[in-house]
Amino acid sequence: MDAIGGSSESGSGEIGPQLSRNGFYREEESCVKHVSALGGGGSRNTSPLGRVGSRNTSPSRQKVIKTPRGLDEETVTTFGKAVQPDVQMEDNIWAMLPEDLLIEILARVPPFMIFRLRSVCKRWNSILLDSSFLKFHSQVPSHGPCLLTFWKNSQTPQCSVFSLPLKTWYRIPFTFLPPWAFWLVGSSGGLVCFSGLDGLTFKTLVCNPLTQRWRTLPSMHHNQQRQLIMVVDRTDRSFKVIATSDIYGDKSLPTEVYDSKLNSWSLHQIMPAVNLCSSKMAFCDSRLYLETLSPLGLMMYRLDTGYWEHIPAKFPRSLLDGYLVAGTQKRLFLVGRIGLYSTLQSMRIWELDHAKFMWVEMSRMPPKYFRALLRLSAERFECFGQDNLICFTSWNQGKGLLYDVDKKVWSWIAGCALQSYNSQVCFYEPRFDASIY
Repeated sequence: MDAIGGSSESGSGEIGPQLSRNGFYREEESCVKHVSALGGGGSRNTSPLGRVGSRNTSPSRQKVIKTPRGLDEETVTTFGKAVQPDVQMEDNIWAMLPEDLLIEILARVPPFMIFRLRSVCKRWNSILLDSSFLKFHSQVPSHGPCLLTFWKNSQTPQCSVFSLPLKTWYRIPFTFLPPWAFWLVGSSGGLVCFSGLDGLTFKTLVCNPLTQRWRTLPSMHHNQQRQLIMVVDRTDRSFKVIATSDIYGDKSLPTEVYDSKLNSWSLHQIMPAVNLCSSKMAFCDSRLYLETLSPLGLMMYRLDTGYWEHIPAKFPRSLLDGYLVAGTQKRLFLVGRIGLYSTLQSMRIWELDHAKFMWVEMSRMPPKYFRALLRLSAERFECFGQDNLICFTSWNQGKGLLYDVDKKVWSWIAGCALQSYNSQVCFYEPRFDASIY
């Protein structure tokens, strides 16, 4: 199935790259598509001048079948293709395009395609670095969600990005980063955050993978390994990094917040003494959430006030492991396994009722997906989300499963990038206009 496919008890969908005329291959059959850094040299001319245009495909029919299964209700969607005839591009039209019109056209090209366009001519390469292009690019709709996987191969940073709209894997060079022992913190608004050790010194860096630009943040007041999360505010082109407790459990450290507009860390309230369930955090509606065992419930940090609050939201019974996932607006999800025995286990998704401080079950993973994702009851998995999309990855099976909360659709993610040993994965929104300052 070429598009995002739904699933029911009798069928399944898969998100995976397809063989196409412009050189996209299934990753199972060949390596991922390499993307060069912006501004790099390339001898191959990919100009549309005199070339045959790419085949234009679009869904021609859509069949929706609803299978009522209580909490397991899903939507099954199938897509068909209507092949349009190839159109010959006119050389004189592309050669005579006004500058402002060319900038607006390029700003609407998918970000990963722009890397190929840079080698068309010097004029196009200079436009892609121009402030006018970045301004237009910031105004067009987002490319859509992507999955960024990061790992190290022989101490060399490796990165692959899977575009959900294009259903294609891209390899992005990460050799521009310093040779530290760092790990992935997360991504927001086109920026990616890492933290790690430069010798014995703890450092935090922020980068834009598309522009290949990065910088190190100033040292914290209490500069040691901390639990970090980054949030980007696109309205004022700034970002913040929140540092909570020490990863080794030191509860005496104050919360620190980095503001890119001030280029400094500020000290805030020490998180009250609690026993955390997990180091995983979720940020939504200007609030940071963590799971706690004692007292039972959630700890919430308000970014506007700088204070912590306890939310007495009890967890569902027989919850084995839970992950907090932030949705759109104020939606906060809890994802985890239920059951004490392998034959009775299931993966479920709850949503927090902010008024009643209760977790309300909203969906369950179909058994066939659960058995394929976690073949053993003791297997570990990772879970993260963005914009009401929840992704599951299995440490041992090397598989990725995507769930659309709004459409209630389960889909496998194809490709070998998720199968890399010890890889770290997060959602990523590619943006050229995301500034590291």
